[in-house]
Amino acid sequence: AVVSTQSTGDWSIIYPEFKPDDRVRFCDVGCGYGGLLVTLSTLFPDKYMVGFEIRVKVSDYVNDRFKALRVENPTYNNAGVIRTNAMKYLPNFFRKGQLEKLFILYPDPHFKRCKHKWRIVSEGLLAEYAFVLAEGALVYTVSDVHEVHEWMVEHFTAFPLFERCDPGPEDAAAQVLIGSTEEGKKVLRNKGQSWTAIFRRIKDPAETGEK
Repeated sequence: AVVSTQSTGDWSIIYPEFKPDDRVRFCDVGCGYGGLLVTLSTLFPDKYMVGFEIRVKVSDYVNDRFKALRVENPTYNNAGVIRTNAMKYLPNFFRKGQLEKLFILYPDPHFKRCKHKWRIVSEGLLAEYAFVLAEGALVYTVSDVHEVHEWMVEHFTAFPLFERCDPGPEDAAAQVLIGSTEEGKKVLRNKGQSWTAIFRRIKDPAETGEK
């Protein structure tokens, strides 16, 4: 079964080699079937990463997927999944400024206006993302729905602790955003289009005394 560290704080339940001083640095919000985590695990073997997935069967699948991969290659010991609702519980899992990378890829578009409050990008949630992200950390967003892409860009740009950026080709994570996820592969197969936007967590003037 997929386990939660929420009550125990014991990340070693998920990561076989996790030590007390280790920290999870990457988080994939709504990780789906874990394709991005599988790719990032080998690209960043020295970083612990977690996927949050609310669907029971999907999170069970990802958990079993990593168990099988670890039998073949212990490199995958640095990735795992937690079944949880990121909109409600994300700050419970991380300390302030802990994360270096946050991924929001192909989120549920919630097309109806009355459902927009359930979108994974909102002013309230951005405050939580800013809290758990280190200064200089990056947020990666991708959507195959242009209106949702514009929504995410609008909200991140308007929030005072984020700025849009282009990390360039040296950012290995940015190069695999679309081709690694199952949803991204489906868009490519159907000759659809995906829109990407990346944002940097910037310094909080309130913490430095600046005006």
